[in-house]
Amino acid sequence: MEIAAVQRRTLRLLFVTQIISGIGVAIGASVGALLAADIAGVAVSGVAQSANVVGAALFALPATAIVHRQGRRPSLAAGYLVAAVGAIIIVTAAVRSSIPLLFVGFFLFGGATAASFQARYAAVDLAPAALRGRHLSLIVWATTLGAVVGPSLAAVAGASLAGYGIPTLAGPFFFSALLFGLATVLLMMLLRPDPAVIARGALGNPGALTPDARQAGMRVALRAVASQASTRLGVSAMAVGHLVMVGVMAMTPVHIRGAGHDAAHTLRVVGVVLSFHIAGMFAFAPVFGWLTDRLGRRAVIFAGIALLLTACALAGSAGHHPARIGSGLMLLGLGWSATMVAGSTLVSESVPGELRASAQGLSDLVMGLAGASAGAFSGVIVHAWGYPTLTLLAALATAPLIVLVLFPTHSAAITPPSANPVADVPPP
Repeated sequence: MEIAAVQRRTLRLLFVTQIISGIGVAIGASVGALLAADIAGVAVSGVAQSANVVGAALFALPATAIVHRQGRRPSLAAGYLVAAVGAIIIVTAAVRSSIPLLFVGFFLFGGATAASFQARYAAVDLAPAALRGRHLSLIVWATTLGAVVGPSLAAVAGASLAGYGIPTLAGPFFFSALLFGLATVLLMMLLRPDPAVIARGALGNPGALTPDARQAGMRVALRAVASQASTRLGVSAMAVGHLVMVGVMAMTPVHIRGAGHDAAHTLRVVGVVLSFHIAGMFAFAPVFGWLTDRLGRRAVIFAGIALLLTACALAGSAGHHPARIGSGLMLLGLGWSATMVAGSTLVSESVPGELRASAQGLSDLVMGLAGASAGAFSGVIVHAWGYPTLTLLAALATAPLIVLVLFPTHSAAITPPSANPVADVPPP
């Protein structure tokens, strides 16, 4: 089968599974905080939610090992299968009112987010060099459909299982498990041939890596990332963009509640603001993918920084004005999208092919841990100094990334597109 045909088939399947898994994540996440508050209390609910973020970050390690051993297909399927198990455990925790089970469930539920992030890399394993940004952004954009549809299904999903003794807030997670199971089956059955295996064969190594290479993969990838300016910039762009986005977004509903409106009005404002934010994160990803291919990775990362800074300034100075907060959160999502798409593309092409999966896994680990740290500290900052201070500190966190963009070092150049064995494949 021609590589171009494999790439088209891969993109179609990844697009479909991103929608399915996106609904699964969104339908559960929309009620996750409320369920955690009911079982563990408001004070502990934030920690329970952080377990999900940490799970998504840490699953990047075994996911990378599976890619090395067997390819993308079992790696992505394993992430969704783990998340399905986590969703069932969350339902069990709700029935038994068990806080430990709840934490375990949320941790495993993060496997779906990890798999969703890994899918964007599967989209560029065989992508032509001139289209990498667009192919990657297409998979990011597919998440929009799930993120929009999922929350609207939560109420129906919760009520449909009330007659079986399952709490209303836990019902959506049962349907999340079904959707993750469907994504697992589709990937295992249809992601053939495996794009990572095909790409490995194009590099002259059709088999799996040796045991020594697998064990050293992440360590060698860390050295490769640290030694190459392009890879450092890509990883830093994703980590900083995620840190700023999570930190500000996590506390925006709390800030909106501080306006003193009744609960119904507060929820309406929060819903509208977060809808704008999600639209900024995913809906315009193809635009940033096109710009990444046309203008270059560094230029789009710089644009992402400018969007993040503008977002922090607008949201931090908005007071409780809903339109300004919504505009700020949309710009925040756009900045995240720009740094995610351009940074991911840069990482995928800046390391040797045999280390690519390890570098991608490492970048997702760093990004996830940065987001988890931001989420954990944002509440403390808002409680002690207020929301405007949080946005100021988030803006200051972009300083290292600004330095990397404006003052690049030349320790290593990006591998020319022609050096990639699949770079000159005609567009699918």
